[in-house]
Amino acid sequence: MKSNFDYDVEGLLAKDKAHSMHPWHEFGRADHTLLADSEGIYVYDGEGNKYIDGIGGMWAVQLGYGNEEMAQAIADQVRKMVYYSPWSMATPPHAEVSAKLATLTPGDLNRFFYSTGGSTANDAAVRFAHYYWNVMERRTKKMIISRADAYHGSTYLADSLSGKPGNDNRMERVTEWITHVSSPNPYRKPDESMTDEEYKDHLIKELEDRILEIGAENCAAFIAEPVLASGGVIVPPKGYQKACLDVCHKHEILYISDEVVTGFGRMGHFFASEEVFDVVPDILTAAKGFTSGYIPAGLTAISERLHQDIIDKSGESATFSMGFTYSGHPVAMAAALKNIEIMERDGLMEHAQVTGEYFQERLNSLADMPMVGDTRGVGMMGCLECVQSKTTKEAFDENLSVGKKIDQKCQENGLILRPMWSQCVFSPPIIITKAQVDDMFDIMATAVKEVADELVRDGSWNGKD
Repeated sequence: MKSNFDYDVEGLLAKDKAHSMHPWHEFGRADHTLLADSEGIYVYDGEGNKYIDGIGGMWAVQLGYGNEEMAQAIADQVRKMVYYSPWSMATPPHAEVSAKLATLTPGDLNRFFYSTGGSTANDAAVRFAHYYWNVMERRTKKMIISRADAYHGSTYLADSLSGKPGNDNRMERVTEWITHVSSPNPYRKPDESMTDEEYKDHLIKELEDRILEIGAENCAAFIAEPVLASGGVIVPPKGYQKACLDVCHKHEILYISDEVVTGFGRMGHFFASEEVFDVVPDILTAAKGFTSGYIPAGLTAISERLHQDIIDKSGESATFSMGFTYSGHPVAMAAALKNIEIMERDGLMEHAQVTGEYFQERLNSLADMPMVGDTRGVGMMGCLECVQSKTTKEAFDENLSVGKKIDQKCQENGLILRPMWSQCVFSPPIIITKAQVDDMFDIMATAVKEVADELVRDGSWNGKD
């Protein structure tokens, strides 16, 4: 516990509850923990209690908290130039980060459009895809193909692209030119007798059948997270991503890789598309780890080929008329530059690869525990899924809030994770050590056992497979 904490916790939380609307706002019953301080992989509540941040804020805080170099880079840029219009002016960090990114992105993804986060980065990707096909005088190519369990953001368009369950069906969505194919979740294969290779082929056939049903001449792009993060850290069968890319290019459909979560070290590389999954997309999006969460920023990387196609077709006067007041914000760009510098200098990609392997070993060691149906992940991201029966994979009733119960037990013992229905998700800062990984999963194991025992005692679960 940290000392010298003199926050009026009750008073601050009362103000928060009376006036704030947090994401996924629960009307009339929103209660939150007040987090007031942080360092490294740890955060502290308003009373000084210490927690391992098992979710990196929200998949974002790669460098951990309180990095003095990041704070200094941000402060220095604020003193030099805090802001100017991105419409007519460039700033040094904006130019420098673009040139640096061009050395890190896959293939010829050398053109960068900046926004304020992952949602707006994905908005820009889809709008660019439509713009591109309109310039190419193929205006029927409008349909965007996404997937069940996908999450691409919370703006009107990004939410419409998402296929994650649990979104309130009273929220309106775009429906006329967005379609979803199945989630590529090996734990939930439609036929348990399928091998992973057969399951992959089944999914690819579904994608191609959907394209043929719609008509390739009507399909603009396929958008896909390399790993479906907020959908439950779903790792598709081996070769799936590359096969999807091949189908898209066969039918002249743009491939958008959503690396908002998987980029900047989460999987041990600056970008996972090519390094991990052998995919060089036409468009790539990133955010979160781009600045390690220190300043909001998102990026949309565009293929040089697509950029040149537009010039060749319409001349240099063609205009992609989309932009934000804070596009390429100089303070955010300075933070991004320093973030990349630290990651390269300190070997954090290599650290994430080695520690990520250990992270997965510890996660998978929980697979034999009661009510644990699946442990899955890759790199520094993972999910534990609880089920009533390991044999039938029957899910717990959502009203039991098994994930929340486990999260509460974890918080009591100094760990914050992300509960989703009967799933628990991990994505700690990539600076985490093996010893800290042990601490995290030791707390998790205790919490799972305690919740399982409680469910048996109160008759919510029979405790059998």
